Amino acid sequence: MIIEKAEVIVTSPDRNFVTLKLTTDEGHTGLGDATLNGRELSVVAYLTEHVVPLLIGSDAGKIEDTWQFLYRSAYWRRGPVTMAASAAVDMALWDIKGKAAGMPVYQLLGGASRTGLLAYGHASGKELPELFDSVRSHLEQGYKAIRIQTGVPGLKAIYGIASQSSDTGGGESRYDHEPARRGAKPVQEDWDTRAYLRHLPGVFEAVRNEFGPEIPLLHDGHHRMTPIQAAKLGKSLEPYDLFWLEDCTPAENQEALRLVRQHTTTPLAIGEIFNTAWDFKDIIRDQLIDYVRGAVTHMGGISPLKKTLDYAAMYQIKSGMHGPTDISPVGMAAAMHLGLSIHNFGIQEYMKHGAKTDQVFEQSFTWKGGLLHPGDKPGLGVELNVDEAGTYPYEQAYLPYNRLADGTVHDW
Repeated sequence: MIIEKAEVIVTSPDRNFVTLKLTTDEGHTGLGDATLNGRELSVVAYLTEHVVPLLIGSDAGKIEDTWQFLYRSAYWRRGPVTMAASAAVDMALWDIKGKAAGMPVYQLLGGASRTGLLAYGHASGKELPELFDSVRSHLEQGYKAIRIQTGVPGLKAIYGIASQSSDTGGGESRYDHEPARRGAKPVQEDWDTRAYLRHLPGVFEAVRNEFGPEIPLLHDGHHRMTPIQAAKLGKSLEPYDLFWLEDCTPAENQEALRLVRQHTTTPLAIGEIFNTAWDFKDIIRDQLIDYVRGAVTHMGGISPLKKTLDYAAMYQIKSGMHGPTDISPVGMAAAMHLGLSIHNFGIQEYMKHGAKTDQVFEQSFTWKGGLLHPGDKPGLGVELNVDEAGTYPYEQAYLPYNRLADGTVHDW
């Protein structure tokens, strides 16, 4: 199977997506997700100007060899742009191989290790009544595990609160559905760590009192705490039995997780902004995390993330793959196939895409009883409606950023 055509398709139905479409001489097509939220066109340029010319005429069946070639021949390795581009190629080649074999990708990865994938949704509210309504809504939608994000008294707009779209210039769109705001400049939000640390334990106490001890609850700290602040939060949340505390401190300082571990038994998840297995190597070996949050789209594809998770399995560390709406349906499908096949699956983040996105990307996955399944169509099970995609041109958008009360830029 020789690659005859490679197209980079940018579309913006509910948000911007970058998709690579490969076509072979036998007529098989494969899709790959190359979306990098807020920096999409950088990946478009990398693919169009540097990667696509290398793919034409190459063997679509050589998935591992192609990945190693793209990684090693560039010399300047790693980074989100490079790895998102490589991920798109890797996904598209797995899609092609599945279609050529007449099998879903998870069968090529060793077959199913479970009947479906436990997924968690995103409940949020500025205050407790709104948060409780959001939790109830997610339970009605079938979610069996729920992430809890809450407003903080004194702060106008912070990450993850669905109803604050009007506060941050988002118009009618849900903030948590797409926090990147279309426009020439990023939106400024505010932050106060001490206020957050005072407020959050009471929120989880209220949620447990309202909904009981059985529901797995998660929380995302979004890299905003120092190590000792993260340790304090993890310890204060122990009575509420969290499934995990995510991104409690900036991921660049991996040694900091050792300090957090010394003070709390709250499970830790990290890695949604990591790009390679090397970013996880030490914190897996030293058992400083419990869940790998890597995304197929941002870690170079199915092939390298599977290797990372196989390594994590040696230390009883499980998967918790990134899956908000800035992962396209193609990237989500790839995560589902990988999660279904590996032994050490933990949980899958799942935020439903908008109606326009579902028209552009025709999907075969199922959502039943709180479990996801990628379906049994050959390949990844996603097809791109190119004509529909063409009706939604790219729109410039940026993720927000934070400033403290004194004007200092802070981690968002």
